[in-house]
Parts: sequence; structure tokens; C-alpha cells
Amino acid sequence: MTLSRQAWIRNICRTIPGVRKLVLSFACFSNKVEWERDGEKQGEGGQAVVEIALALPIIVAFSFAMIELCLAYYSYCMISETAREGTRYAIVRGATCQTGSGGSCTASASTINSVVTHMGWPNLGNGALSANTTYPDGNENPGSRVQVIVNYVYPYNIPFAPKGSLHMSSTSVMYIVQ
Repeated sequence: MTLSRQAWIRNICRTIPGVRKLVLSFACFSNKVEWERDGEKQGEGGQAVVEIALALPIIVAFSFAMIELCLAYYSYCMISETAREGTRYAIVRGATCQTGSGGSCTASASTINSVVTHMGWPNLGNGALSANTTYPDGNENPGSRVQVIVNYVYPYNIPFAPKGSLHMSSTSVMYIVQ
């Protein structure tokens, strides 16, 4: 003689009092799983479509916003490195810079600005980059400082948000060595 599932559960609950709650909760869980499978056949399958229709635009907008945030961070790192590279270029091309053949290799502020704006870093944000080189100590002699300021306008485009731009700036100061 075989027992039905419900009769088996009743027998377990009567004989072992400590597992009654556990067995009943498991039985309710397993019945719920079966009911949900049957429920989809009775017209509740469209609930998932509605949930996806509501959640998908939010997930997509959040994903594109994160991409824009990463591009903005990359752009800031790009201008920071560009300012450092421009300053390094300037510190070895001071007033006393000479080539191996005895010629001068000094660089003016406009030359340094041109080098900085044409460094070749990938401009993934398609923003406008500008550089400004100054000598805070007033001359290009070794031991004096050179300062390169790089400004960048990053245009962002986030779905469901107004378009705008983010202004970034990075400054690098070093001492001229030759």
C-alpha cells in the first residue's frame, strides 16, 4: 500500500514533533513552485513582460551613464598626464638647452602649448583641449619653475538627461633642469 504525499507528510508530522514546522514549510514551498508553474498557463505569464518593460529603460540609462562616467574619468586622467608630459618636455628645454652639435633646443611657451595640444592621446570624449604654459619665476633658466595648465571641456550625453559639458583642468609644475 502506497501513501499519498499528503498522508506521508501527516505521518511524519505526527511521529516527529520537531520537524513539523520544517516539513510544512517545505511542503508549502514545493506546492508554491508547482502553483507558479501552473499560474503561467492561467494568464500570469505577462507579468514578466511588464516588469522588463519597466526595468529595461532604467537599466539601459544607468549603463550608459556609467559609460559616460568612465569616459569622463578617462578624460581627466588624459589631461592630467598631458600636463605632466608637457611639463617634462619644458624642463629639459630651458634657456641653456643645447643639442649635441652645439645648437639651441630651447622651447618657448607657445611651442610647449602646441606640443601639449598635439600629444596624440585618444580624445574619446571629443572635447576641446587647450594648454597654457607660464614661468612663475619669470625666466627659463635652470632652477626656475615651469607651469603647464591644461583645460578640457568634456561634452557628456546621458540618456534621459539634458546634454551638457564638464570643465576639467589639470596643472603641473616642475623645475627646469637645463
